[in-house]
Amino acid sequence: FQKHEFFVDMTCEGCSNAVTRVLHRLGGVQFDIDLPNKKVCIDSEHNVDTLLETLKKTGKNASYLGEKSAQ
Repeated sequence: FQKHEFFVDMTCEGCSNAVTRVLHRLGGVQFDIDLPNKKVCIDSEHNVDTLLETLKKTGKNASYLGEKSAQ
């Protein structure tokens, strides 16, 4: 799978919980949330547009930062 990094304007646990909820609903994703840096790293077969639309369902400002090379 491709790893994608997104910016999501999260300010608290509630925000990161909202991100977790929408991503779980989408399914087929593994992700890490970096709350202090407002980043969400997603491992998925879904395309970027789908992931971005999903993140925007939280009502937060979200944008695509780019692919993250697998370590």
